[in-house]
Amino acid sequence: MTTTAPSDVRPDPPESPGDGSLAEFGYRQELHRSLGRYASFAAGFSFISVLTTVFQFFAFGYAFGGPVFFWTWPAVLVGQLMVAACFAELAARYPISGAIYQWSSRLSNLSFGWFAGWIMVIGQIVVVAAAALALQMVLPAIWSGFQLVGSDPTPTSADGAANAAVFGVILLVLTTLVNVLDNRVMSVINRVGVTAEIIGAALIIVLLFTHSERSPGITFHTAEGSTGLFGALMVGSFMAAYVMIGFDSAGEMSEETRDPRRTAPRTILTALGAAGLLGGLIVLGGLLAAPSLTDGRLGIEGLSYVLTSTLGDGVGRALLADVVVAIAVATLAIQTAASRMLFSMARDGRLPFSARLAKVNPRTGMPNAPALVVGVLAAAVLLLNFASPEAFLAIGTTCIVMLYLAYAMVTGPLLVRRLRGQFPGPDGVDEEGRPLFSLGRWGIPVNAIALVYGLFMTVNLAWPRAAVYDPAGGHWYFQWFTVLFLLVTVALGCLYRWQSAHRGHVAEEEGAPLEVPAESSR
Repeated sequence: MTTTAPSDVRPDPPESPGDGSLAEFGYRQELHRSLGRYASFAAGFSFISVLTTVFQFFAFGYAFGGPVFFWTWPAVLVGQLMVAACFAELAARYPISGAIYQWSSRLSNLSFGWFAGWIMVIGQIVVVAAAALALQMVLPAIWSGFQLVGSDPTPTSADGAANAAVFGVILLVLTTLVNVLDNRVMSVINRVGVTAEIIGAALIIVLLFTHSERSPGITFHTAEGSTGLFGALMVGSFMAAYVMIGFDSAGEMSEETRDPRRTAPRTILTALGAAGLLGGLIVLGGLLAAPSLTDGRLGIEGLSYVLTSTLGDGVGRALLADVVVAIAVATLAIQTAASRMLFSMARDGRLPFSARLAKVNPRTGMPNAPALVVGVLAAAVLLLNFASPEAFLAIGTTCIVMLYLAYAMVTGPLLVRRLRGQFPGPDGVDEEGRPLFSLGRWGIPVNAIALVYGLFMTVNLAWPRAAVYDPAGGHWYFQWFTVLFLLVTVALGCLYRWQSAHRGHVAEEEGAPLEVPAESSR
């Protein structure tokens, strides 16, 4: 792995007191270390973005599972908390950009870690596109004039899909611009946006519960006409699975965070915990306050229908405007995380055009080229929406599968290390002299649950169900889209690796596990 010798380490920017963590790994401080604890929390919370994802996929979950799909939320939350706890340990020991790539490489070997990073960054690019598409679930509900293409705002209709792509591209232009300005500007937008989202989510919860039409017992009811509870729950879990990803972004921003060994582990867990609590209450409140559970609108229009019908147009639209802010900030945060992954892999010389992708603007402290690449590629993914409305769901599910698989490529090697007694190693301290975050004796059971859960959900999400991915029939490629996309991603990665090795660009000892650095003996 190509790194910079510690003797070449530059002092941190004036506004960014350093902690020496990068010098320990042979990198120099180029990104500006200016993010505090709340900004780190905002990075993870805005990627998860409860309002964006719940509003985007509530209708889908309800359509397949009925009210009982609510119980998939706490189940997914518990599984993801196991993953987040493992990531919190790693963030304390490896506070480096490109978290999934760096962690997997150091726990297994460089080849395996490279594929984890490759799958993760491709998945993040697709997540950026999926998040931008969420505007279609909200803007037309605020004002019909936002339906620029045709007249049907339903995301799964031809008009709705095309309109979603138009607004998605517009949003990507704006987020790309912010991503090349300055990380302080990005941080301010993130913090303001997350604050607005939390306030908006709290207001939505209070208003929904004070307008309840039924008791929580409704959550034990299945969808009308449902034939299999297990199958309905497996599909209904898509919404929760899509919402609760991206908490690792707090670790992704470690090189720009003050006291990252202490801050990142906390914000990884608090971002997921806060999102899990708020999202669960919003889902439950939506089910309790919906004007009707049987008129079909809840399975088509989702929570936007509940807000405008129950709270009135004025209040409902004001809250939906807050959702628009959440969507914009989420898209920005996801694009930033993907940019840092590209930067980290390029800095090690492990991507095409690495020299350009690894270049950091010394004035802004931002890697501009990765942000542009992510924005352009995400916009290209959005073009699928013009081809067919089914692309809306295919894009959303594909990105979840990619991230879940990349997560498993970290928790798997980590479990192997634990079983061999090679993790976490000697006790260490954070920037304030306190012990690093550790699961202690709970490490193996928590890690095992995290791995099994992640692999199970990866298979569940990727399973080519015709009723889910090709309900109209005749589009076999959408039914198999996620599987095909993953195979193509791996094939392209293999091709690049083969060409790099053939040209002598990859110098590594295949199959040899990396030694865990003595990160604890700081």
